[in-house]
Amino acid sequence: MNRIAIIGGGNLGQAIAEGLIASGFMLPEQITITRRNTAALAHLQERGITVTSENATAVVDAQWVLFAVKPFQIQDILNSLRPQLDPKQHAIISVMTGISLQDLQSLTDPAYTVFRAMPNTAIAIKESITCLSAANASTEQTDFVTHLFNQLGIAIMIEDQLMDAATVLGACGTAYAMRYIRANIQGGIEIGFDARTAALIAAQTVKGAAELLLQRHTHPEQEIDKVTTPKGCTIAGLNEMEHQGFSSSLIKGIVTSYKKIKNDM
Repeated sequence: MNRIAIIGGGNLGQAIAEGLIASGFMLPEQITITRRNTAALAHLQERGITVTSENATAVVDAQWVLFAVKPFQIQDILNSLRPQLDPKQHAIISVMTGISLQDLQSLTDPAYTVFRAMPNTAIAIKESITCLSAANASTEQTDFVTHLFNQLGIAIMIEDQLMDAATVLGACGTAYAMRYIRANIQGGIEIGFDARTAALIAAQTVKGAAELLLQRHTHPEQEIDKVTTPKGCTIAGLNEMEHQGFSSSLIKGIVTSYKKIKNDM
């Protein structure tokens, strides 16, 4: 029976723990989660998850060790766990931004199986897109980690060198989508809706549009063609948005975010 130790019981660590038991992927007794202030994890303890402030205690019986801590903390934490960690027993999963597989192996040992996962904030409602990369992983281990994050949304395997790009498209992308929805709400208010109704219409419309692509596996332009009639209001609005730089500004924003990550490394 696989056991997992989640090192770092912040918002992300808690969301992962809650998602794993809510989906039935793991039983509460298979999960241990750590945090200095264990009182903040009382709700997880009540559901049967083991809660501790001792990282060393958490990893003893675990086969998987998931690090959900701040990147600047990882070296000290790994140094403190060195006597307890063993590449023959433990596989590592990191959800830390900016820490590559090579970084993790240099901080531990090249013999470890290491996974890197990049979820987004929708993991809190089990709707994340999580990009995964791995080193020294068997097919069985890869299947396990992919299935684990599929309980929290959709998981895909990518090359580790694309993780910075995945951060922009999947994680920063949440903010981009929110900004589009906010603008939609503002436009809705201007044409007559109250803010609450405009927000509901805008959010559900974006959700429905995304589901069309996910379920039908179509290209966005195919779905656009279905609602753009000759001389209609949809194409008039789309053309005006493009004249104002809608697509180009979004693309420039994505590239700017990516360059920021690369320049800060």
